[in-house]
Amino acid sequence: MEPLPDPPESWRLAIIGSGAVGCYYGAKLARAGSRVSFLMRSDLAHVRRHGLDIRSHLGDFHLPAVHAFGSTDDMGPADVVIITLKTTANPALETLLPPLLHPGTRILTLQNGLGNEEFLAARWGADRVLGGVCFTCINRTAPGRVEHTAQGALALGSLTPASHATAAAMAHLFERAGVSCRHADDVTAVRWRKLVWNIPFNGLAIAAGGIDTQRILDDPALATLASRLMEEVIAAAGLLGYPQPDGLVSDQIAATRTMTAYRPSSMIDFVEGREVETEAIWGEPLRRALAAGADMPRLTMLCALIRSLVAQRRAAL
Repeated sequence: MEPLPDPPESWRLAIIGSGAVGCYYGAKLARAGSRVSFLMRSDLAHVRRHGLDIRSHLGDFHLPAVHAFGSTDDMGPADVVIITLKTTANPALETLLPPLLHPGTRILTLQNGLGNEEFLAARWGADRVLGGVCFTCINRTAPGRVEHTAQGALALGSLTPASHATAAAMAHLFERAGVSCRHADDVTAVRWRKLVWNIPFNGLAIAAGGIDTQRILDDPALATLASRLMEEVIAAAGLLGYPQPDGLVSDQIAATRTMTAYRPSSMIDFVEGREVETEAIWGEPLRRALAAGADMPRLTMLCALIRSLVAQRRAAL
């Protein structure tokens, strides 16, 4: 891999998937002085005229001048491409990414679930690929507007030593932008830690009829089921070689209570008739857990229910 230029502050960054996550982290980087371009679709005209409006518990800000584009052909090569598309759109990356790549370009996925790094590595080489995990409560509430209500930290890592320094440099850029970010030695272990939360809360929010996290925790049966699902995911992660810290279930429940009535992104996608990241968040973790010999009765049932509900919703549209 060709080295990227020094200093990292000079890197050209491209955000692919300018929803809540892409707009929030991209706007933070741009406000701190990074050269950030955004691929946008539905918000393109609005953002070109009005900029990005970030409402955050860490401090609101407005980014008036945004380098927003409707096509990657118009963006030009980038040093780091940051992918924040829903995983259901991954096949589109085969045409979206090539115009952005030069011989040294790295590709950072901040997507949910499992399998995204492998998808990218199979097509563009493992040396290019960085993995990132977002621990944040964030929604897009209007054109060009993002509501960031809790948390916000990132963890980044590389698949091979060739991009180890790039991952560390990207963590520095995020820290410089006011984002708590650590360089993780094993990003897959961090992905499993996020799944401990995502699997039960995104899943039960859908399965229980489109409810928020507070309603899940206020219902004793759903709260217990959330804890049991967390325990299954933690056990599976351990069998796969990604042990999780003691007390994680109680810590996650306590953290979720501070989110109050948070609407998980997968539930919003479901109730608004958009594609749900069923396989990345539930299907792939379940397949890997079962292959490792884990007993996953609750996740097996939840995954089947979500697949059925999504199929019914798709048929009704």
